[in-house]
Amino acid sequence: MATHTIVTMPGDGIGKVVLPESLRVLDKVGFKANYVHGDIGWEFWCQEANALPDRTVKLLEEHKLGLFGAITSKPKKAAEAELIPELQGKGMVYRSPIVGMRQRFNLDICVRPCRSFSGNPLNFIRRGKGGVVEEPKVDAIIFRQNTECLYCGVEWTNPPEAVRNALATHKQFAPYTKVKPEDLAISLRIFTRPACERIVRAAFEHAKQFGYRSLTVCEKPNVIRETSGMMLEIARSMGKAEYPGIPVYDTNIDAQMMWLTKNPEDYGVIVAGNMFGDIVSDGFAGLVGGLGFACSANIGANCAVFEPTHGSAPKYEKLSPSIVNPIAMILSACMMLDHLGEKEKAERIRTAIAAVVKEGKVRCYDMLKLPGGPDAIAQGAASTPQMTDAILAKL
Repeated sequence: MATHTIVTMPGDGIGKVVLPESLRVLDKVGFKANYVHGDIGWEFWCQEANALPDRTVKLLEEHKLGLFGAITSKPKKAAEAELIPELQGKGMVYRSPIVGMRQRFNLDICVRPCRSFSGNPLNFIRRGKGGVVEEPKVDAIIFRQNTECLYCGVEWTNPPEAVRNALATHKQFAPYTKVKPEDLAISLRIFTRPACERIVRAAFEHAKQFGYRSLTVCEKPNVIRETSGMMLEIARSMGKAEYPGIPVYDTNIDAQMMWLTKNPEDYGVIVAGNMFGDIVSDGFAGLVGGLGFACSANIGANCAVFEPTHGSAPKYEKLSPSIVNPIAMILSACMMLDHLGEKEKAERIRTAIAAVVKEGKVRCYDMLKLPGGPDAIAQGAASTPQMTDAILAKL
């Protein structure tokens, strides 16, 4: 009998394509669950001025587990222009529903594994000694603080006088006191000690459980001294007191983006704030096949949502047959299985994916380095269902 109810939220664009593929794989591996649909995405913004309707929030409050596909987001003016006429001009502000879910349910721990599959033609390669081509094995897992930093949404264009007066108490704000308020746009980068402690501890625990040799804090404490400095200080003190066998290193985000293409095999567990965690996880994802292989988990104390990190790519949604790579979505479902203690099922799926990738007979357009479009199938690319079928066959 099914013991879990999963809120499935396909969202926009290719989210509607890849999420059903992950359910096919979950069914094949013997995972029994009830699935309930949750409305989310651009059409609900346009019709209701709310991309995360309250009815979907209530489903997550009740069932506490979600599988999410992809979302479309647009800048402020473009978003307002697509509202139905009755809702325009009423001060409605578009907010990302995935960011909304993270903050509403305090899904503060984001986990993004970036592991290379042997035989993937998209894997990172480099020149070694004597010009020998090397393909280092990448096994990095990024722990990204998911609710704070620049994503917290505390920002203004034309900030009110009280905000300007408060900021003016800081000497570094002096050059901006002469700027006209309507010419000011301000976003605050906020870190809190409890949130930093939770993400750092989660990273340490993962390193300890799975035998990673070190933990790297990827921030910018030499310039952003207070916020980045807080996270680094917490990691160092926690490591010394509670995890003495796991050395703590720190890298600046800009240097890290250079080094990850120089010696990516040297990195294992990385912890970062929201913005830099987003950046460095996409950087590492590019070394293991790109967003078609990039999965993630958003985990809170009482709720968890699992999603691929790719966007909605609406230009591909209507292609028939579909050409998009479903592996990132399927790997996200594997992370859900891990979270639920179904690790054997998750490993069976990952093993099946690894076998398909290594065999190389079935490859989506991205793996063949083809332009995306209706001609990809004719050029040898597998359709989305064909990739799933190949994984099912290995299972």
